[in-house]
Amino acid sequence: MPSIAAPDGPARDVLSAAEIDRALTRIAHEIIERNRGADGLLLLGIPTRGVALAARLAAKIRNVEPAAPDDLVGRLDITMYRDDLHTGPVRAVGDTQVPVAGIDGRTIVLVDDVLFSGRTVRAALDAIKDLGRPQAVQLAALVDRGHRRLPIRPDFVGKNLPTSLSERVKVNIAEIDGKDSVTISHPAPAMGGRS
Repeated sequence: MPSIAAPDGPARDVLSAAEIDRALTRIAHEIIERNRGADGLLLLGIPTRGVALAARLAAKIRNVEPAAPDDLVGRLDITMYRDDLHTGPVRAVGDTQVPVAGIDGRTIVLVDDVLFSGRTVRAALDAIKDLGRPQAVQLAALVDRGHRRLPIRPDFVGKNLPTSLSERVKVNIAEIDGKDSVTISHPAPAMGGRS
């Protein structure tokens, strides 16, 4: 019989909509500075929320660098590259959208909402390998909550959020969830159990 996850306890706000916007503005400027402009960049959002975050970062980059490439943003579906396909529910395969010219020679910035164990990023790197040979791959995460199980470190971070393994981090994005926020919660204690 599959285990049922305990419901979350009360959530505590970690980032407001304004703080998320400021973090994305800072990340966009850091990406431009590190790469000496936007020429050759490709922001690939990892579904689901990474796609919306990549689009926002692209808009902020274009505000600073109007000559940024038209094909600055795309999406990278990693479903078939995950190492946990056999352990969870069936997942629908999404679509990957990259420039018609491909990714060869481009500097790719992977964009995700939360960096945790590193397994999602490992899957993304495997997916990129099958698409071509970029010049470099960088990683941007809105939240880095630690607990890495693979040797992966983000290049750009909105907020480092030390957490315990029992805590849950939830990123809400207006395009998907109707609001922007980052919250952290603990699983609710089991009823009738010992404390």
